[in-house]
Amino acid sequence: MARKSRKETVVLPAPEMDTTCRAGVYVRLSVEDKHTHTASIETQQLIIARYLEQNPEIIVVQTYIDNGATGTNFHRPGFQQMLSDIEAGLINCVIVKDLSRLGRNVIDTGYYIERYFPMQKVRFIAVNDRYDSSSPDNAHDGIIIPLRNMINEAYAMDIARKIKAQQRQAMKDGKYVGGRTPYGYLKAPDDCHQLIVDPVAAEVVKTMFQWAAEGAGLNTIAVRLNEAGYLSPSHYKRTLGEITHENLVGNGHWQTRTVAKILRAEVYTGDLVQGVSKIIDHKQVRANADEWTTVRGTHEAIISRELFAAVQKALDQAAQQAKDREIHSWSPNLLKGKIFCAHCGRSLHRQKCARRKSQEVYVYHCISNNRIKKGVCPGAFIFEKELLDALADMIQEQLDTTLGQYSLGLENLSKEAEEQKNIQAKIASRKQEIQQLRTYQRGLYEGLIQNHLSKDEYFTFKEKYEAKIEAISKEIEQLKAGLAIIAKQLEQYKMLSQDAQHIKEDRQLTAALIDRLIDRVDVSREKRITVRFRFQSEFEHCEEVLSQCRNM
Repeated sequence: MARKSRKETVVLPAPEMDTTCRAGVYVRLSVEDKHTHTASIETQQLIIARYLEQNPEIIVVQTYIDNGATGTNFHRPGFQQMLSDIEAGLINCVIVKDLSRLGRNVIDTGYYIERYFPMQKVRFIAVNDRYDSSSPDNAHDGIIIPLRNMINEAYAMDIARKIKAQQRQAMKDGKYVGGRTPYGYLKAPDDCHQLIVDPVAAEVVKTMFQWAAEGAGLNTIAVRLNEAGYLSPSHYKRTLGEITHENLVGNGHWQTRTVAKILRAEVYTGDLVQGVSKIIDHKQVRANADEWTTVRGTHEAIISRELFAAVQKALDQAAQQAKDREIHSWSPNLLKGKIFCAHCGRSLHRQKCARRKSQEVYVYHCISNNRIKKGVCPGAFIFEKELLDALADMIQEQLDTTLGQYSLGLENLSKEAEEQKNIQAKIASRKQEIQQLRTYQRGLYEGLIQNHLSKDEYFTFKEKYEAKIEAISKEIEQLKAGLAIIAKQLEQYKMLSQDAQHIKEDRQLTAALIDRLIDRVDVSREKRITVRFRFQSEFEHCEEVLSQCRNM
C-alpha cells in the first residue's frame, strides 16, 4: 500500500514555478519614528541594501515609501501601490527592515504575512528579524510572527498615547501642533510650533474679511478672488513648498467652502483654537466644543477681534435668512448625481422656474460662472422636460440595440439548462481531481511514517499537491461564478426587455429606471447630450466570463 502510494506521487509532474525573484522594497516612517535615527527612511534602505549585496539573486524592481504613515492600519499609498504591483505580477518578493515596518496591527499584519503573501506566491523577507518565508527554517514557525506583531501593536498603542498626551499639553501651552499652517501664516524658522504672519496671504485674508463685513456673500467673495487672480490656498502653499503632492492641490479656484472656512477661523484674531477634530476608527470627525483647547494671544493677529465678531454676525444673519426663506415643494431630482456639464465637468444645478403658477418648470444649468469665476465655463442650460424626453429616446434606442445584439447569443447557449449542465459537469470533474490529490497527500504521510519517503521528499511533494489543489479550487470558483453569471444575464435580459417595453408604452422615466440604466449624463452649451449606459458594459463582462468557462 505504501509502496503504491509512493509510485503515484512520483509520476505527478512538478508545477511550473517562477524562479526569478523580483523584489519590492518597502520602507515606512511613522509619526512616532520621526525623531528616531534607527528608523529613518535612509537607515531602512541602507540595511536592506547591505542584505541585497549578500543576495545578488534578488532583483529590486521598485521601492515603496510611506513617509509619516501610521503602522496601525494599511491605508497607505505606498503599501497599496505595492499590493497593486503584486496582483499585476510585477513583483513576487517583499523586503522590509523588520516586521514592524510592514505594520503593527497584529491581525492585519498576520493576514498579509501568513495568508495574502503565500496566496499570491510572494516571498517575504524581514531583514533584522532574520525571517525569510522561503527558508526551510521559517516554513513551520508561524507562531513567532504573531507574537512579534502583538509586541509591535502594543508598542504602537503606547507610543500613540504618549504622542497624544504631548500634543494636548502643547495645545494648552499655546503651541501650534498642526501640520500645514492656516492660510495667512507661516511657521517660525526657529520654532515650528510658533505661527508668524505671511505678509502676502495676510493681505488677501484682510480683504476677504473687509468684503464680508461690507455685506458680500460667500459666493461673491469667491468670484471676486478668482477674478482678481489670487491663488487658492492650496496652490499658494504649493509655491511655498508646503504642498508637493498633486492630489492635494485641487483645481486652483477659490471655492465657497474655502471662503467660509477662513471667515470662521478664530486663528486670524491671534488666538489658537485646536483639537476641533479627532480621529475615530481612522476617520476624522468633529470633536465636541468642550474638547477644544483655546489659548488667547498666542501669535500676531491679522484682523481685529471686533472685525471678526462683525463678520460672524453677518454670516449668522445670512444663514438664518436662508433658513427663514419660504420652502418650496420640489419634485424628485431623477438625475441627482448623474448629470454634469460637458465643458467644466461640474454637476449641473437643478432649479425651479416660476413661469406659471399652475405649472412646475425645472431647468438644469451650470453655475461655475456664479460660484467660481465669470467666463470660466461656456455654460450648459437645458429644460428638464426636454432632457428627459431626449433621454427616453436614447435609452429606447440603446436598449433595442443591446437586446438585439445579445438575444442571439442567449439563444445559441442551447438554453440555460444546457449551459448550466456543462459547467456543473466541469465542477464535478474538478472536485474529483481534488479528492484524488487529497488521497495522494494521505499516501505521502503514510510513506513518511513508514520511511519510504524522506522529510525533504515529503514536503516537496506535499507542496506540489497543495499548489495543484489551490489552482483547481480557483477554477471551481470561476466555474461557479459562471453559473451565477448565467442566471444574472438571463434575469437582466428579462428586466431590460421589460424596461424597453415600459418606455415604448409609457415614456415615463423613474428614478429607479434611470439608476439601473444610466451611469452618467453630460450636457453641452449646444444641448448636445452624451450618455454612458451601465448595462452595455455589464453584458460584455458576462460574455467574457462565460467565454472563459467554456474554454476551461
